Amino acid sequence: MDWTGWVVFGLVATTVLTGTMVAAQLTGLSRMDLPLILGLFVTQKPDLARFAGFLIHLVNGQVFALLYAGAFSSIGRAEWWMGAAFGLLHGLLALTVLLPMATAVHPRMSTERSGPDLALLEPPGPLALHYGRETPIVTLLAHVLYGAILGGFLRP
Repeated sequence: MDWTGWVVFGLVATTVLTGTMVAAQLTGLSRMDLPLILGLFVTQKPDLARFAGFLIHLVNGQVFALLYAGAFSSIGRAEWWMGAAFGLLHGLLALTVLLPMATAVHPRMSTERSGPDLALLEPPGPLALHYGRETPIVTLLAHVLYGAILGGFLRP
């Protein structure tokens, strides 16, 4: 397996994914603040949470990059389009399973049933649409870029 590629391109791909999501938020395409969501798992201070969330997302990105590298190694080849397809599946998993499940375990996120409360985060809703109509598109695009980078640069 391409261990050096996993470390280097896992970080590059995760930075691109996170940067795409943050850029979408800053330009008004989405209200989803992924570093904040992740960071609020460990602290309720928003500025510290964004920093912690970025680090958490880098670690998560490396874990997923390891899974991608293992899949490419098992298949015996890696192509940008294969990585993009994996990224699309990864993004769909995030939108349909991971984010909706966050309401069950996130200490600072309200749920669909709880209504307004003192939680710092609103629930993402189906496909994270509570964070904006463009959020699913941006999320999928960011994950496709992530996968394409890994598929294009990893060598099984």
